[in-house]
Amino acid sequence: MYTASSSVSAPPRPQHRIIPAGAGPYLAPAPQAVRPRRWAAGTGTQPISGRIDLSGPQGAQLKIAIASVHRICPEFNPVQVLRRSGRSVLIVGTTGRTTAVAKCLLDHSPAWVERFRHEIASYRSFVRHRPPVRAPRLIAADPENCTLVIERMPGRAAALSRHPVEAPPRADVRAALGAIARLNAWRPPAGTFDAPLDYGTRIARYHELGLFTDRDRDDLQKLLHGLAHAGGRQGMGQFCHGDALLSNILLSPAGPVLVDWEHAGWYLPGYDLATLWAVLADAPLARRQISQLAQQAGPASRDAFLVNLMIVLTREIRTYETAVQRTMKEAPPAGSVPVPTGALAPGEEQRLLLRRLHDDCAMARRAVRAAVGTR
Repeated sequence: MYTASSSVSAPPRPQHRIIPAGAGPYLAPAPQAVRPRRWAAGTGTQPISGRIDLSGPQGAQLKIAIASVHRICPEFNPVQVLRRSGRSVLIVGTTGRTTAVAKCLLDHSPAWVERFRHEIASYRSFVRHRPPVRAPRLIAADPENCTLVIERMPGRAAALSRHPVEAPPRADVRAALGAIARLNAWRPPAGTFDAPLDYGTRIARYHELGLFTDRDRDDLQKLLHGLAHAGGRQGMGQFCHGDALLSNILLSPAGPVLVDWEHAGWYLPGYDLATLWAVLADAPLARRQISQLAQQAGPASRDAFLVNLMIVLTREIRTYETAVQRTMKEAPPAGSVPVPTGALAPGEEQRLLLRRLHDDCAMARRAVRAAVGTR
């Protein structure tokens, strides 16, 4: 939430990856790993300085956003725009002696309004029932106008992009997994959170869109049927962050901080682990550790993780396919703009990432079929 990153771009990746033993979602044997590359650490929390430009059409939009913040938090003093997209804007400022972040929704389409209000509800629930991980404190919120003010937490993001190009330090991955494990073990009071994902509906939707084959749909439904009769922890679900990306985890001396709680709720066990696995293609050791954690509770835990993984990877594929199509529409005609030597053509970064996601999805598909064969 605090880091400025693009959700539809990624640095170039090798076209063919060698997957190390145990790095797949089913811990299947595979050839030896590629040599890991060095990772550039984050730059830490941005200093509170600068000024907000309120000129032009974007300035007028910022004025409206700041006015909505002042209606619920009159003492908020805006200092700088931390991040801005077509959907929302983040403004960092102060409230007395506290540094705060105001988040205002710009796109008020029903889907984004619902997601924003879910995030506000999550922060309000944390006031009464504190989670076992660090999270920003709620200062003020207005669900009607989709405005949220929370404290700004110190720390650096564990990754600066959705899909890190290089393997993060093992200590960072270990800290992130520890925080996620504590959160997943939490059992908030009944009725505090709902289930943001309807698995049956999502599987049917992806099948209708052609993202799942008939066999994908049937295999996933078989695993869901088995989990429904498994009972225990797998049958009841698990509390998850819902968007446990490294870019949503701040690392500080006081411990990890999880931000962006707009998808928090009850899922099949392993949803957060599946999210991390999906974006750590260049961290094979981390993937192997995630797979081991996801399956350590037995076959039911394994099946839940695989269902989650297929859904998460397919969602990513759909997102980046849309991004590639949009990039190609906006790109100038081929040859009209010279491309520097060594640079990628417009959309090539997304296409490379999309190829990797399809490879991962094929691997997850094989794991699902193997799991169905053991039932």
